[in-house]
Amino acid sequence: MKQGTWVLFDLDGTLTQSEEGICNSARYAAERMNLPVPDEATLRKFIGPPLVWSFREYLGLDPEEAIRAQEVYRERYNTVGLFENRVYPGIRYVLRMLKKAGIHTGVVTGKPEGPTGRILEHFGLLKWMETVVCAADNKAEKELLIRKALPEDAAAAWIVGDRKFDMEGGVKAGIHTLGVTYGYGSEEELISSGAERIAHTPREIAEILCPGTEPVRGAFLSMEGPDGSGKGTQLERLAETLDRYGFEVYRTREPGGSPIGEKIREILLDRENAAMTDVTEALLYAAARAQHVREVIRPQTAAGRVVLCDRYLDSSAAYQGGGRKLGVEQVLAINAPAVDGTLPDLTVYLDIDHRKAMARRCAATEPDRLETEPESFHARVEDGYHQLIEQDPGRFAVVNAEGDRDEIAAEIAGKVLARLTEAED
Repeated sequence: MKQGTWVLFDLDGTLTQSEEGICNSARYAAERMNLPVPDEATLRKFIGPPLVWSFREYLGLDPEEAIRAQEVYRERYNTVGLFENRVYPGIRYVLRMLKKAGIHTGVVTGKPEGPTGRILEHFGLLKWMETVVCAADNKAEKELLIRKALPEDAAAAWIVGDRKFDMEGGVKAGIHTLGVTYGYGSEEELISSGAERIAHTPREIAEILCPGTEPVRGAFLSMEGPDGSGKGTQLERLAETLDRYGFEVYRTREPGGSPIGEKIREILLDRENAAMTDVTEALLYAAARAQHVREVIRPQTAAGRVVLCDRYLDSSAAYQGGGRKLGVEQVLAINAPAVDGTLPDLTVYLDIDHRKAMARRCAATEPDRLETEPESFHARVEDGYHQLIEQDPGRFAVVNAEGDRDEIAAEIAGKVLARLTEAED
């Protein structure tokens, strides 16, 4: 790409998957105005085109009625609907890649300025946008928005969008056009309206617009806690939140995470292997981890994804170092060649008394080989975790796991998003 190149993005269906909020708000407008509520297929057509045009086209309203319907729509959308939204996974990667390649980025949308800014700010996308041009006075023609967004000295420019309005606007404005099929328009619609290139995924946008640029690094997150701390539930909630914010999440676990690691996991957790020595156990965990790091964690983070791991090195240090009395430092030394310096960027620790945690765990399902150990073992595990946190407090986000699940999930999300978005700058 030439120096001084600009890439302008449509919002709905290109940066964000806004179907839920738009459809709910269009339905609300129809109900409030005592109009027949459109079916789901028709409601989906409201995504992308200017609202007044949609109300006229799909509900048969005259211009004055359509403007009134738009006002009613915005009563709900501007307070609730705009947050019924999610960033397409991979969009953050695209924006980081464009920035790395020295390409200017902006947004052109038929949405009003207020909700557009709130959406971009809420999902942490505004920091990448050098210009944001929105509809005003019910004028949402893409050609005019594009012309307004581009500086006179732009060396080249692209519009990236999911509907014919984006492609037609780009053609009329005399810039390059890239249609995306993961949004709300079809490939046929995009090509027939002037798309020069087609991207089927967000990653393909980066491949088309900044070829040869080295991928930006992703992140490595782990979650730790005693058995019964609610880790499984909170991992699900965190993965959903990260996905909603546009991160590409790769979930994995330890022991396991790779075909070889999963075979080792079966040996480690099999209750028939009661004769396994403590050192053997520690070495098996380290062996599974060595494969996991090289086959999964490093490649995925290098490709720009967020690796979310259920347990990692800290579990070995706490369970074998503390629980088995091998010593935290000794277990870390055993694992040194396995991890080879690969540590999480952030570790979420679910802090809960080991007795409460084990009571929860045993009430849920049959315990495995480690979970059947006596109470004193689990007390030493808890102490081992606390020792690790004291040694490296900057890496840990400690969360009280004894409270309400929703509140715990919100605290975890806040701390993780803060760390990840800070690293993007």
